[in-house]
Amino acid sequence: MQLQHALRLNSAPCLAFVGSGGKSTALFQLASELNSPVVLTATTHLAASQLSLTDRQITAASPSDLSALEKEILRGVVLVTGSQVGERMKGVSDEVLNWLHAFCRVHALPLLVEADGSRQRPLKAPAQHEPPIPSFVETAVVVAGLSALGQPLEDQFVHRLEIYTRLSGLSQGQSITSEAIARVLTHPDGGFKNLPPEARRVSLLNQADSPELQAQGRFLADLLLPDYEAVVIASLQQKTIHAVLEPVAGIILAAGESRRFGQPKQLLEYHGQAFVRVVAQTALAAGLAPVLVVTGSNADAVENAVRDLPVKIVRNETWLDGQSSSIRAGLNALAPSPLQTEKRHRGVGAAIFLLADQPQVQTTVLRALLERHAAGLFPIVAPLVQERRANPVLFDRVTFSDLMALSDDIGGRAIFSKYPPTYLPWHDERLLLDVDKPEDFEKLNRQD
Repeated sequence: MQLQHALRLNSAPCLAFVGSGGKSTALFQLASELNSPVVLTATTHLAASQLSLTDRQITAASPSDLSALEKEILRGVVLVTGSQVGERMKGVSDEVLNWLHAFCRVHALPLLVEADGSRQRPLKAPAQHEPPIPSFVETAVVVAGLSALGQPLEDQFVHRLEIYTRLSGLSQGQSITSEAIARVLTHPDGGFKNLPPEARRVSLLNQADSPELQAQGRFLADLLLPDYEAVVIASLQQKTIHAVLEPVAGIILAAGESRRFGQPKQLLEYHGQAFVRVVAQTALAAGLAPVLVVTGSNADAVENAVRDLPVKIVRNETWLDGQSSSIRAGLNALAPSPLQTEKRHRGVGAAIFLLADQPQVQTTVLRALLERHAAGLFPIVAPLVQERRANPVLFDRVTFSDLMALSDDIGGRAIFSKYPPTYLPWHDERLLLDVDKPEDFEKLNRQD
């Protein structure tokens, strides 16, 4: 998985990197992945040695120094900086920055900005004048280096040590913990300082160069979500993205009338509790958030079975139109905006659709689906049991607009031709059982 994919960027992003532990590496790696031309700039000092990573460098003291860009065809990676002072290039002025933003917007070009300095330390806290993030930035990536975990809180590992000490709650010399890093990354005077209010916030946990650090990165990601919309765990020097962690919703389809069964399947008992309640508890235990229960037929009774749980009840008034109407109702309820756009769903990275007549589904398979999706942001991830696709199925948010277009009694399988599923081999044949008839219910009870 490339960094561009992990950050969910379009072909012409407007993005800033701040923090420490790999900003410049991320900047140039991302530039190499995007279709050229790409415009890079900085609001802080940039090492002069990095000029060799570009195809062209322009020193601009004012917008007039950039007028030639309007008259030529740009190619490759173009870096715009201020003048050189010693071994460093100055950042550009606000006037140059605003000119570049307008130029890139008109020509649909990527604009990548390094907006912080950290003296090559894995961690930092911003000083009063930092970080100088442009207000027009659409995505802000806050970088931190995991190599500092377990190290003493000293100047060797932390830039702006005194400020970091105050924000982290640690004393100088204490071991740096995941909890301390999370406190700084989510502090309004730390990782969130000067972030544009409308910008998408992503935490990039770099230097996850060992299995132990990757595991600690996942623990740290749990502390950072949902304050960040996504957490990327990476080893940028190895050009490896280990995982992209985002909130994943659980949508329980519980609106059917169970015509073939003869009574509401959602309310059948499994281990002494209603089917729908067991499914909701499993989704919650697996860490899905939010968990939505879509009701329709027998709505009052089904809702009463889960009302005391931390779930959101979504009543589908058009449940007679089939499963597609419940899918739409669930996706519509993920955000309050009435607009059917990608932006309205950006708070979740995916949704797992669960069936109310499958209480036998375990948290283990849900977590395995989450892990598989995080490793590649695959559009669809489904269990494969005995060479057969099983439920539940995870759908990445790139599929949401297609799911919203479904009609009649058709589920997500209708878009498999557009988004071929990534299969997760699984060895629990109980996932193949749907309780459609009384004999299925008897079989379910026998399997236990």
